[in-house]
Amino acid sequence: MEKMPFYAQVRDRLLRYARVDTQSARESDTVPTTRKQFDLAYLLRDELKEMGASEVWLDEEKCVLYAAVPATASQGMPFGIVTHMDTAPDAPGAGCRPWVLKAYDGGDIRLNEALGIVMSPKEFPNLLNYVGQDLILTDGTTLLGGDDKAAIAAVMTFAEHLLRHPKLPHGRIALAFTPDEEVGGLAKDLDLDRFGARVAYTLDGDYLGYYENETFNASHATVVFTGRSVHTGTAKGIMINAADLAAEFVAQLPPREKPQFTEGREGFFHLVSLQADVEQARVDLIIRDHDATLFARREQLLRDLADKMAEAYGPDRVRLTITPTYRNMKEVIDRYPFLIDNLKQAITLSGLTPRSVAFRGGTDGSALSHRGLPCPNLSAGYENAHGRFEFVPIRSMEKNVEILLHLARLFGEMQA
Repeated sequence: MEKMPFYAQVRDRLLRYARVDTQSARESDTVPTTRKQFDLAYLLRDELKEMGASEVWLDEEKCVLYAAVPATASQGMPFGIVTHMDTAPDAPGAGCRPWVLKAYDGGDIRLNEALGIVMSPKEFPNLLNYVGQDLILTDGTTLLGGDDKAAIAAVMTFAEHLLRHPKLPHGRIALAFTPDEEVGGLAKDLDLDRFGARVAYTLDGDYLGYYENETFNASHATVVFTGRSVHTGTAKGIMINAADLAAEFVAQLPPREKPQFTEGREGFFHLVSLQADVEQARVDLIIRDHDATLFARREQLLRDLADKMAEAYGPDRVRLTITPTYRNMKEVIDRYPFLIDNLKQAITLSGLTPRSVAFRGGTDGSALSHRGLPCPNLSAGYENAHGRFEFVPIRSMEKNVEILLHLARLFGEMQA
């Protein structure tokens, strides 16, 4: 397959970035959750300065990196791009050994001869979408980190191209690189005033060419049950088994409204964990729904169940806490139709068919949109994220550079 103009740049960048271990940590209470995310932040900061980006600044406390591509036109609407530097803690990340497979032939890929690790299209049929293309893979012992380093490679190549071609007309383009997305960071420490754009896009999704303007509404629920322990021989009328209360609560949830039974826009309750003994039990759930009304009903169902059990066993026996996580970006994005119009046009101009999905999850853009920065999501082009069989087609990163360049031109033609 013929190589595109940005082949070497995106290839070399992803190979370089993938070797930097930036895994975030779910159980950490530090900011960022792992200090090693700064290793990539410093590397990107230096590259941005070297290529001539403006306003380059790293928040040494929050690990948020800012930069901008200055406007080259007297008019043009500014916009921003947000990517995340951390990788998922779901598979090993340290010691990543990325490599390039040239012209994939459609067969099994031997990732690691010594350990006998093979990736087969029988198990990963998405491989067959990339026959003839060059792929970046790992040795099968770590994740690659294309989520979200494939996006970073494309964004950095895009910025470098604009900076080296100042005659291309465009408005100011704000860039931000954030930590801890994979553990629910939701770009919470992104300073919108410093960022300096009124609208933006995240690049954080798998296969090429699709976009997201709709995500779940999401909350986290914790139910704590307090029991009373006594010897089982004299327990009648005295013992209150907190483990039994937790099991009773979970059993009253709709049995088919779980992730494994739902798809598309169908919402669910998901039991994340249940820790229990006689004296105390804790149930952790996540609640998801695209529809705001149905989502509110789901939260209310949990409140009603908790109230019912409190009435039966005593108000001190049941304590429910519901914590909002993120909200559907659609209610914000729909007020800015040009964001999706420009994105669909840019994808089309790149020779692809734009596709939209109602994302069964959330993005940093979900939170940013509700903070006042409308922020739909563009796919980054990685596949099999969060696992040892992750791979990135180099052509997907090249195409994302094209899409971003078309976006820059389209926003450059708009009134600020």
